[in-house]
Amino acid sequence: MDPLITLGRTLGFSFAAGVNLYATVAMLGLASRYDWVDLPPQYAVFDNTYVIGAALVLYVIEFFTDKIPWLDSLWDAVHTLVRPIGGALVAVASLGDASPGMTTMVALLGGTVAAGSHLTKAGTRLAANASPEPASNWILSIAEDVFVVGLGALALAYPVAALVVVLLLIVAVVVALATFVRLLRRWLAGPVSTAAGT
Repeated sequence: MDPLITLGRTLGFSFAAGVNLYATVAMLGLASRYDWVDLPPQYAVFDNTYVIGAALVLYVIEFFTDKIPWLDSLWDAVHTLVRPIGGALVAVASLGDASPGMTTMVALLGGTVAAGSHLTKAGTRLAANASPEPASNWILSIAEDVFVVGLGALALAYPVAALVVVLLLIVAVVVALATFVRLLRRWLAGPVSTAAGT
């Protein structure tokens, strides 16, 4: 059961980090500091006043930035490297002591999961920014915050359930990305076909 618990927390926190890295790190730090649940000793790495403080400050900045159309997409573009790397580091930290091979594999897994959730978030925001009404940014931003806190809480208290949720989300992300790529190819091929027919 322990490997499932570790995997559930690792993937849960990595997926959440891809959506909002700073909220995830702050939650891990506060959970470790105030013993919200019985966590393994490796989570003490997040229980650092500077880490918690920096994560909370950056979360507040992201909270307001996320509400402004196009500025949110610029923020997402900047975080295209930050969130996957953060997801990889969170995954490695939640693993604890392990062999170099296992650490590398978990870092790649965590980074890939975070990259997938980040790209899904960023793509959804780009689509929302194309809409003329401004309310969608607020709704999406608040929904993302609730999602990150909810998934983080689930990973802390019920890691096996979090594992199931994340696996379902990964399937959904893969299907969404495959659909997006297919639509993009069709859109790019459209003008060529038209030109060839004239």
